[in-house]
Amino acid sequence: MAIKPRSAKQSTNETSSDPAVSYNEFKEYEGQRYTGMKIGRSHKWHYDGGDCKETKVSPDLWQISYAVTKRRAGHAPEGSGVPVSTEYHWYVLAHQNVGKQNANDYTTSLTGLKFKIAHKRAGTEKWSATPKTQRKRMIMFLQNVIADLEKQSGPKSDVTSAQEKSASERHNVRARRRAIAKPARSMRRAKRGSAPRRDQRAARFNRADS
Repeated sequence: MAIKPRSAKQSTNETSSDPAVSYNEFKEYEGQRYTGMKIGRSHKWHYDGGDCKETKVSPDLWQISYAVTKRRAGHAPEGSGVPVSTEYHWYVLAHQNVGKQNANDYTTSLTGLKFKIAHKRAGTEKWSATPKTQRKRMIMFLQNVIADLEKQSGPKSDVTSAQEKSASERHNVRARRRAIAKPARSMRRAKRGSAPRRDQRAARFNRADS
């Protein structure tokens, strides 16, 4: 049986499904072009045993340093990823939840965000952003995080919302009471004014007959 030649469409689909090709091709996210892993995908890593040093600098502030090798869970697709010796500068903002088990052992978990500040390509000594620009990017990242936090409802905003709701309810109650009372007052005024009007009409009737 003769082998059917592959169509251009088939070749394109196979190329786009190749992890090495799809990793390096340009993509777009909210108007920004980028390369690398697609938005929404994730990596899983195993971290070697390492040392974490923590230094207390104020009652609630600690300075931390941590250095270790992380290893991919699984294997990267052949030909994908950046060249060996590429470096990255990330800024990490995270929650660390800790529970004391005994005098020397604690459970710990870390969840949060990390933002790419800069990268350095293999074979060069120059970072993609100057120290000044890196600081600006860190500030932008932190400002965005603060803005997101302020949009979320916290205890203060909950109290304010409850107070506004209570005030609104009181206003509605008063408005309903006024709406009910207004017809009643009108009826009372009409009753008070009905007798004199009847007397006036009777007087006019009597004058017309005389």
